[in-house]
Amino acid sequence: MSIDRRTFLQASMAAFGLAALAVPAIAAVDLAKLNEPPAIGEMALGPDHAKVTVVEYASASCPHCANFYKTTFQELKKQYIDTGKIRFVFREFPHNDAALAAFMVARCAPKERYFPLIDTFFRTQDSWLQNPAEGLFKIAQLAGFTKASFDACLKNEEVAKGILAVRDKAESDFGVQGIPTFFVNGQELDGEASLKDFQKIIDAQLT
Repeated sequence: MSIDRRTFLQASMAAFGLAALAVPAIAAVDLAKLNEPPAIGEMALGPDHAKVTVVEYASASCPHCANFYKTTFQELKKQYIDTGKIRFVFREFPHNDAALAAFMVARCAPKERYFPLIDTFFRTQDSWLQNPAEGLFKIAQLAGFTKASFDACLKNEEVAKGILAVRDKAESDFGVQGIPTFFVNGQELDGEASLKDFQKIIDAQLT
C-alpha cells in the first residue's frame, strides 16, 4: 500500500486510544517466537550474543514513546547497551499514517541511518507532527533523500506491508495493544516502566 501524502498531512499526535497502558508485567511470551526476526529485517543495538534481549514496540508519532526515548532509554543505553550487556531490538508499531510514513523513510534509508532517523523522529516529534508531509521530508533530506526518492519511498508497498506485518504479529502473537510495550527476555513491561523496572529484571538475569 502506498501512502497518500495528503492523508498523513492531517495526522496529529493523538494516540487514538493506543497510548501506553498502565498494566502490570505479565507472564513471559514464547521467547523463540519473539526472537524471530521479521521478514523486513531486524533493527537492533548491542551485541547479538548478549545474555539479555530487550524488544520494544513503539510508534514514531506516539508521545509516550518519545518521552521514553528521551528519558529512560538514554540511561538504559548508557548503562546496558553501550556496555554490551544487552541487545536492544526496536520494532515498528505505527498507530497512524504519520508514524507509518516516518518508519517507511527510516526503512528506505541506508541501514546505518535507521537509528539516527528514529532518534530525530522522537527528539523533534512536536515539530514534524505539526505538518508530517513537510516535516518528514525535511528530516529525510538530512539523510540524503531527494524529493523524488522521498515520494518513491512513500509509494513502496513492499516496505509498507513489511512494517505493518511487524505490527500485526505483535498484536496477534504477543498481545501488544498499548505503546510503547517492552519484552525483557520475553517478560512484558508496559509503557510506564521506569529504569528501575528494567534494572530489576535485567540485573537478575545478568548474574
